[in-house]
Amino acid sequence: MVLVRHYEMVVILEPSLDERTVQPSLETFLNVIRKDGGTVENVDVWGRRRLAYEIEKNAEGIYAVLDVNCEPATIKEMDRQLALNESVLRTKVMRRDPAAVARRGKAGAA
Repeated sequence: MVLVRHYEMVVILEPSLDERTVQPSLETFLNVIRKDGGTVENVDVWGRRRLAYEIEKNAEGIYAVLDVNCEPATIKEMDRQLALNESVLRTKVMRRDPAAVARRGKAGAA
């Protein structure tokens, strides 16, 4: 039995990167999910934002939010690969509750 879960991942990249190259560079990491049978629902690049505290002497970072459906081992591997990339300052993986997402969708439609 395949255990597919919904995840939201926030990735903070170095501010020195060109914002137009963020999405294509994330695609290489998203292929890890696609290769293992997962799906990518949404990639939302927020752009350059001020950080609450400095990370590696950076006061700003480029934020990207990824919504994916995959197995726990797959998201763990993607997070590991992102951590090895020098242009990634931080990652945060959150498991999305499908019931909460459905409630939010109904509230927005009303």
